[in-house]
Amino acid sequence: MMNYRDYVEGFLKLRESGKTCRLGGVPFPPPPPQGGPKALLFSPHPDDECIFGGLPLRLIREAGYEVINIAVTQGSNKARQAARLEELRQACRYLGFGLATTCKNGLEHINRKTRNENPVAWAESVACIVSLLNQFHPAMVFMPHERDANSTHEGTHLLVMDALRAMGEQGRCRVVETEFWAPMEKPNLMVEVAPSELADLLTALSFHVGEVSRNPYHLSLPAWMMDNVRRGGEIVGGQGGAVPDFPFATLYRIQAWNGRTLESVLKENRVVGANENAGTLSA
Repeated sequence: MMNYRDYVEGFLKLRESGKTCRLGGVPFPPPPPQGGPKALLFSPHPDDECIFGGLPLRLIREAGYEVINIAVTQGSNKARQAARLEELRQACRYLGFGLATTCKNGLEHINRKTRNENPVAWAESVACIVSLLNQFHPAMVFMPHERDANSTHEGTHLLVMDALRAMGEQGRCRVVETEFWAPMEKPNLMVEVAPSELADLLTALSFHVGEVSRNPYHLSLPAWMMDNVRRGGEIVGGQGGAVPDFPFATLYRIQAWNGRTLESVLKENRVVGANENAGTLSA
């Protein structure tokens, strides 16, 4: 009979074996069909599209969405920006995501300080996001929540919200907030990520070779998604309730931009398992 020391050591051995997995360089699957409703992923950095990509991936496969990743920045290391964009292209291609950039080398200084202290530069960045919203007319947008404990993640939230305010009624869409560096206080949606989907997200994340070679954070993504089920079972599903019987999930907060403010679209918190079509979230 296995004991808990064996159990823990099994995790360590599995993580070490993961270091032998190939980084990128695998065949690309066929591209998904185009022409469905559009979802824009406003990613603060190259690699965020893989980390919070569970629901976007399901929207492609279950609801015929066309998902476009918006590379808000290409990282702060200027020497790596071109390489990071190329890595991002490959990751998006593997997942079937489209890709659009904000400008050459990405936007700079997307944070709360710029918004407060440099309104001219901030207005130019907002105008860039407005242009992309006008170009794609998304049914759904994804962005980090406002307190995601990374200055660029928080700045991206503020940037997209300011752009939606500038759009007014023309910007009506579903708004999905994501989390990574810090948990949301009140997520209202837990989405199961099937093992095959998590494997695809990990494979795509491995295309960010320069980043995961420096820090193999891709190997901890399954553990993070397991912890999301623990948290989501209580926070989304309700305290004291039964935790869903699946291993991996991502947490989100879904609302709607009505032209003036964000408003609720769920009568109650939702848990979307693999047996339910994720497209019901846009109904």
